[in-house]
Amino acid sequence: MFPRLVSAAAETFIAQGFQRTQMQDVADVLGVAKGTVYGYVENKDALLGAALRFADGVESLPEVADLPVRAPAAGELAALVADRLRTEIGQLRLVEAVSKRRRGPLDVELSEIITNLYDTLSRHRVSIKLVDRCASELPELAAVWFGHGRAGLVAVLTEYLQRRKALRLPGPAPLVARTILETCVLWAVHLHWDPAGQPVETAAVPATLAGLLTRGLLPEGTST
Repeated sequence: MFPRLVSAAAETFIAQGFQRTQMQDVADVLGVAKGTVYGYVENKDALLGAALRFADGVESLPEVADLPVRAPAAGELAALVADRLRTEIGQLRLVEAVSKRRRGPLDVELSEIITNLYDTLSRHRVSIKLVDRCASELPELAAVWFGHGRAGLVAVLTEYLQRRKALRLPGPAPLVARTILETCVLWAVHLHWDPAGQPVETAAVPATLAGLLTRGLLPEGTST
């Protein structure tokens, strides 16, 4: 029941936003009484916290003895998102390349960076979409993702592009970096909630993005 509750809560918050969503809405999706939902989460804030923590399958589900999930303290959800960002960004292939912990041939390295970035965003797509949808209502979460998360990724990408002198940039490095990130976010996150659906099989996306973006940045005459 708890996994279904988390999934239903995430989809309802994404569809309606935080303020409009009520516990009854989620209960209706599940076909249960509202009181049943309160057996698993303390209130709506706790329901959002559960969706952010568990909907992507990144964290293990709580034990039955730990239910209902308590309401988060002030700033706790923002801290959760910030901690997850720090962990994931620190493990990116991009960070390895910038820090010189791992380098390789330019075409291979750049392709790995883009594919790894896409995969990381995809693994956290529900929590990213939740924050994006509720940003205007929950500014502390928006500040973490759009500030530290997106801005931080653009900054590291920009640094990488500027250091790799052989790359052929079609415009300013920050603009190219933002374009790479937003293209990955579009395909890894947002198109999964497009009413029209994705036009191609998801499995083909990361390699296609890596090929397209890499080919546009490599020096002329370089094969991929």
